[in-house]
Amino acid sequence: MGFLRARHDEAPVLGCDPADLAAVEQVVVRSGTSFGKGMRILPPDRRYGMYAVYAFCRLVDDVADDAGEAEDKCRRLEEWRARIARLYAGEARDGIDRVLMATIRRFGLRHEDFTAVIDGMEMDARGPVIAPDEATFDLYCDRVASAVGRLSVRVFGDSSPAADQVAYHLGRALQITNILRDVAEDARLGRLYLPRELLERFNIPPEPAAVVRAPTLEQVGRILAGRAHDHFRAAAAAMARCDRTAMRPARLMGATYAAILAAQERQGWKTPEHRVSLSRPRKVLIALRALVG
Repeated sequence: MGFLRARHDEAPVLGCDPADLAAVEQVVVRSGTSFGKGMRILPPDRRYGMYAVYAFCRLVDDVADDAGEAEDKCRRLEEWRARIARLYAGEARDGIDRVLMATIRRFGLRHEDFTAVIDGMEMDARGPVIAPDEATFDLYCDRVASAVGRLSVRVFGDSSPAADQVAYHLGRALQITNILRDVAEDARLGRLYLPRELLERFNIPPEPAAVVRAPTLEQVGRILAGRAHDHFRAAAAAMARCDRTAMRPARLMGATYAAILAAQERQGWKTPEHRVSLSRPRKVLIALRALVG
């Protein structure tokens, strides 16, 4: 495990038992994501705080993605609402609870941001999202991405209004990028996150399978990519008003996803089943530029 074992004269990370820290880190490791590596730039308390936030997001997302019935998934998400409420009341029942509660207290995380993430997962849990209207599309992006950002910037070390603006814009930029990259994969799962109004504008039926084959998907992709670029620029402007050190992880995520979006634009949307990715050397170069630039 990557946590630092405290010497006798050092306080433990987040005041937590190493076994509890290992529990949240294991959720990150099992996910197979590169998230854990990216958070290594943070000092231990903030790193494990982010592991705890990630563990929460991963576990509620797993509920939404489960193959079970909608009623059962919504019931399990309600259990998560109750679980978060207990943490704010000072009750923790397992290792993940204890690290998450320590993170909430140490960094002043807001209850409503956790609730918003659960609300976003419930949108998926109640049935596949298919061609939401523009207002619902924006609400979904706020709940599943920007709300996570509002939790994250506080753990990073900035709770200012400008940091919330970073979360607002960067969350939307990242989520739109994911949606544009995953059109074909989402369609295979019966999902379609592209806004209904854009599909209608380009005469695309609001059906997952139809979108993948639509010749005018290219135009829809270009318009949404433009929106994502606007959000990336607004996020960068907000970061300039924030604590520079605290924004290092946000700059790293923004630079990585902006590169993914650029790669998607170069490929276009004629073959959406070909999912774009970045090479490891490219990721390293992006990280270096983001962290020292």
